[in-house]
Amino acid sequence: MIIEIEENLSDYCIECEGSIIYTPEIGETVCNQCGLVINERGLDLTNSDKRIYGEQQYMNKKQYGSLITPLTPAVGLHTVLLTKEITNPDFRRVAKWNTRLTWNEKNILIATTELNRISSNLNLPYYVKVSAIKIYKKLNKMNILKGRSINAMVAACIYYSCRKWRVNRMFIEILEETSCSEKDIRRCFHVLLNELNLKVPAVDLNSLIPKYASKLKLDRSVVNSVIMLLESKKGSMFIMGKDPKGVCAGALYLICKFKI
Repeated sequence: MIIEIEENLSDYCIECEGSIIYTPEIGETVCNQCGLVINERGLDLTNSDKRIYGEQQYMNKKQYGSLITPLTPAVGLHTVLLTKEITNPDFRRVAKWNTRLTWNEKNILIATTELNRISSNLNLPYYVKVSAIKIYKKLNKMNILKGRSINAMVAACIYYSCRKWRVNRMFIEILEETSCSEKDIRRCFHVLLNELNLKVPAVDLNSLIPKYASKLKLDRSVVNSVIMLLESKKGSMFIMGKDPKGVCAGALYLICKFKI
């Protein structure tokens, strides 16, 4: 491709006053008449595209937008047809239908919005959000979401991802951020486990102690003593099957009683 530069006083050849042309493929600026090479290593800084290292990459060069992540709903990624420029009524109707979303796209869009809202309020890390949305999309492909609340299933996916990645967010904390009932979320959670054959990891009691101790403004020595107590009783029948919050509260109360 050869680009002819606009003719002005600064774009004439210094030897024959001929017009100047620029070849972007080799980065040379030469005279169109005498062939004088004016610049042989010109750089095109106007294009913000990715770097190209070969002819095949140059042929496949495409403009692109922001990075697509699992949290990016597949909305607006198709070609947008401008209906104002279409005179044929049949084509205009096709362009109108092209802008409409399918139910699956609407479902994922609503779920992603709800997931981002809950995750933002609970300060969940990025990998937990990605894990939750992947589980939700997998359930959507299996046609398991029909007849179930989107928000309840999103809350169930978030709760499982928190348990999977050992992020200390209790069920009651997630429940407070949703408008769904506890019964609906628990029902969706059991459906999630049964359909995907998942197992819920046990809650790490030692990770809950610092959280409760900070709310009660307890010393570090109390936290260490409680952790040692729970480690000594780990796997015993006294705490198996018990509510983790109740076990941690009982251990904290017992150690504080002895410290006083």
